[in-house]
Amino acid sequence: MNIFQRKPISTLIAESHEEGTHTLKKTLGPYKLIALGLGAIIGAGLFSITGLAAGNYAGPSITISFLIAATGCCFAGFCYAEFASMLPVAGSAYTYSYATLGEFIAWVIGWDLVLEYAVASATVSISWSRYMVKLLEGFQVHLPVELTACPWEGGIVNLPAAFIVVIMSLLLIRGTESSSWVNVIIVILKITVVLAFIILGWKFIRSDNYVPYIPENSGTWGEFGFSGIIRGAAIVFFAFIGFDAVSTAAQETKNPKRNMPVGIMGSLLICVGLYVLFAHVMTGVVNYTAFQGRDGIAPVAIAIDHMGTPLPDGGIQSAFPWLNKAIIMAILAGYSSVILVMLLGQSRVFYSMSRDGLLPDFFSKIHFRFRTPFKSNLLFMLIISVCALFIPATVAGELTSIGTLLAFIIVSIGILVMRKKMPDAPRVFKVPGVPVVPLLGISICLFMMVFLPFDTWIRLILWMMIGHNIYTFYGSKRSKLGAKEKSNLLSWIGLSIALLLTLFVVVHQAQIGWEYMDIKSFFLLAVAVGHLVLYGVRLII
Repeated sequence: MNIFQRKPISTLIAESHEEGTHTLKKTLGPYKLIALGLGAIIGAGLFSITGLAAGNYAGPSITISFLIAATGCCFAGFCYAEFASMLPVAGSAYTYSYATLGEFIAWVIGWDLVLEYAVASATVSISWSRYMVKLLEGFQVHLPVELTACPWEGGIVNLPAAFIVVIMSLLLIRGTESSSWVNVIIVILKITVVLAFIILGWKFIRSDNYVPYIPENSGTWGEFGFSGIIRGAAIVFFAFIGFDAVSTAAQETKNPKRNMPVGIMGSLLICVGLYVLFAHVMTGVVNYTAFQGRDGIAPVAIAIDHMGTPLPDGGIQSAFPWLNKAIIMAILAGYSSVILVMLLGQSRVFYSMSRDGLLPDFFSKIHFRFRTPFKSNLLFMLIISVCALFIPATVAGELTSIGTLLAFIIVSIGILVMRKKMPDAPRVFKVPGVPVVPLLGISICLFMMVFLPFDTWIRLILWMMIGHNIYTFYGSKRSKLGAKEKSNLLSWIGLSIALLLTLFVVVHQAQIGWEYMDIKSFFLLAVAVGHLVLYGVRLII
């Protein structure tokens, strides 16, 4: 079989025009699309990952990290906008890759998007939990740490994080129209909170908190200094995936060829300025070292606590004692919309992959009343809530970032291929400056990926190996496009991934010392060797 067979654009266009109770309902206009993007973008970066990135990697220069990340996003955003104007079909980068780079690459990016959206939902839900704990503490209600943190953060399970995932999943099942109106209301609230934080916090900025603006490198790659700025950019990058989530809703959009580019670029550009100003105030009000540790996942609460008059005992008399509770309540609502949009994106990618035969029909079953892929929503409600119970926020955030960066690289490559192979295909929006803009997007995203921690790369390779197994032994045999005969190329790719995993584990272990080899490293090496045997045997027989 030809695993690089492309799905005809005519077929994709026909799918976008389907109507009836078995199809997704078209309810979204340009303003709701922009709100959808803002719902995903505003929140995850400002209210959670910004603190972790500033406290552990970039310091006050986190503002530079945001500018670098935004530059890469803008170049990739142009590519998304062109694809969305050509192929208004659910599935985002998965669909675009299927039309340009072929089925196997589409599977890779689709599987990567699942990692991106699912782990992003878990990351934000963990931060939501931390802010909820902070809010309740303001009312003298103290939840036990055993029930509000994962085992790696001193607890047992994170019940509030799982709770919000369940609630947002159930809301999403009821339909995009009702959930989008909820999102619009929350977005207005979030923008108000962001502007209030910037305006009220500006006069409490202490210039000595910016000294040094770029903290000296700790001696470890990626911890402060120039490498820390780039690692910070790579980590906060996942906060910009809102416009990517917009593209997954193309099949539920009215006049998508015009409205999708507006939604994608509009939501992205609005957020860039807000992000930089917000981070500048946050690291000016309080020294970046305050964001280290478990509370770094709730940096706004820390910053607001420092908005006031210093006391002789070293404490702070808050100038706005009411502000912390009010803003935290708004942040909790804002996080809810982020989780909602991430869950929407994930389910729509699986919906598209299922319709193409690469995943079971289970994922494309539409509810007869709500006209949403409810079974997919229910399954991932279970999976993501379990992840939220047990995984730490730093791991989840880094995984989301590397998945997002990989998706942006593949979409940018897709534009170069599309312009070469299909130059006359109708486009409402065209990326300016091709091939320079896509190449810059690829270069910046790849550059940031290199600066992510080594163990994050190992997790990505492991995830891709799982996905490759599913495609090799299920998706490729049931694809609606092609022949079903065995492909030796898939076995060679499987061997390559297994060798890559082995190499990364060995290099990582050599860096930290073989005397510290633990059960995790043994497990990863066993998985790699097992797959070397599996695909080696498959080649022989």
